[in-house]
Amino acid sequence: MSKVELRTPELFRERCFVGGNWLDAGSHETLTVDNPATGEVIGRVPNFDGQDTAQAIAQAEQAFRTWRATTATERSNVLWRWHQLLEEHVDDLAAIITLEQGKPLAEAKGEVQYASAFIKWFAEEARRSYGETIPATKPNQHIIVTRQPVGVCAAITPWNFPAAMITRKAGAALAAGCTIVIKPAEATPFTALALAYLAQQAGIPSGVINVITGAPEEIGAVLTASPTVRKLSFTGSTAVGRKLMAQCAQNIQKLSLELGGNAPFIVFDDADLDRAVQGLMASKFRNTGQTCVCANRVLVQSSVHDAFVEKLTEAMKTLTLGNGFHEDVNQSALINYAAVEKVVRHYNDAIGQGAQRVAGVAPDGSNGSYVAPVLITGVTPPMQMCQEETFGPLVGIMRFETEEEAIRIANDTPYGLAAYFYSRDVHRVWRVADALESGMVGINDGALSNPAAPFGGVKASGLGREGSRHGMQEYQELKYLCMGGE
Repeated sequence: MSKVELRTPELFRERCFVGGNWLDAGSHETLTVDNPATGEVIGRVPNFDGQDTAQAIAQAEQAFRTWRATTATERSNVLWRWHQLLEEHVDDLAAIITLEQGKPLAEAKGEVQYASAFIKWFAEEARRSYGETIPATKPNQHIIVTRQPVGVCAAITPWNFPAAMITRKAGAALAAGCTIVIKPAEATPFTALALAYLAQQAGIPSGVINVITGAPEEIGAVLTASPTVRKLSFTGSTAVGRKLMAQCAQNIQKLSLELGGNAPFIVFDDADLDRAVQGLMASKFRNTGQTCVCANRVLVQSSVHDAFVEKLTEAMKTLTLGNGFHEDVNQSALINYAAVEKVVRHYNDAIGQGAQRVAGVAPDGSNGSYVAPVLITGVTPPMQMCQEETFGPLVGIMRFETEEEAIRIANDTPYGLAAYFYSRDVHRVWRVADALESGMVGINDGALSNPAAPFGGVKASGLGREGSRHGMQEYQELKYLCMGGE
């Protein structure tokens, strides 16, 4: 097995975490996890099934009885200790992320700090879960609204941000007084297990956090069929989200879904082009293009098209492809070869329909899981790369003439997670921000994720919000108390 040297070797766990106990595979098979940069096996985790999932749910239910009764201050304090432990182990956690997910080490460290910030935010937010008093319509009557934890929750998390996508769900759930069963992506289980280990060290009680690995369909089926699980949070594809949503209908489970995107990135003729290029570089090439809010369709107004392309071409020369552990690398291997094939397919489709390559190396799938950044122009809306998320370092530029045309193209998608645009006209800023059908809009900024802000989309990009005070409310139910009097 290929591992990295950790300062705290105990962080690398090859067992699941259920009810405060670390469980090996036992009679089960194991799942093999490899390093996408090298293809080497880095470890194995249990391939747990539905019965094991039911056990984890039972442990979470038992823990909920006492965890919900803790004070907001107690929950805040233990979450704060968890946050501090993440900060203390940034280097080790980042190494695990790079090892199993592939992203450059500097980015992995940034993700750990981002993940830690969610725990810190919800540690503070636990103390700010306020109710309401409402003026009554009858004499001596009092109307009070309280917030209560939903109950046992389930989280199914993706591989592209294996730390942050867990902490922004688990942090909110625990702050609200809920317990949780986490099912991480098969490609990146070790980050989740390391987080669980630190949660245990922080003093989070047994059963409050549980992490199980295994077959997603069987585990997901049990989580959605259980009447004990009152809330499901999922980050992943729209296709899987639809399936989970249908399964949750049986027990009317509360849902948060952060699904696919197709983010437009619009550059108007009055934009600061240097700033726009900087924003696109941050949005498009983070995690080598493997983010749900990645700029997927780049629309540039004709009068500034050539100047923008020239500046972007120059900026892309700073991108260095290689193993995420190597110094100065900022573009790394994609998660697997299927991801490479999708980039190749999108590139060939665009070139076949008249697009032109102006920078970078044409992807052909000959370099394992690596794809070099590539820039093409002459892109049109019917091309596959405009209809689907590419999830890779392929940038396609399309021209537009008018503001109305840009908005029409931007909204011509079933998705509505993130959108970006650059303009220095304050009136245009308000018009376009209002017109874009998206849950999040970056205006003259290519990096919009923030623990204090509500993250989520509209249309086929999902339901609910994560982060911010709204994120904790997703794990709470409102209770209306009507108190009569004489």
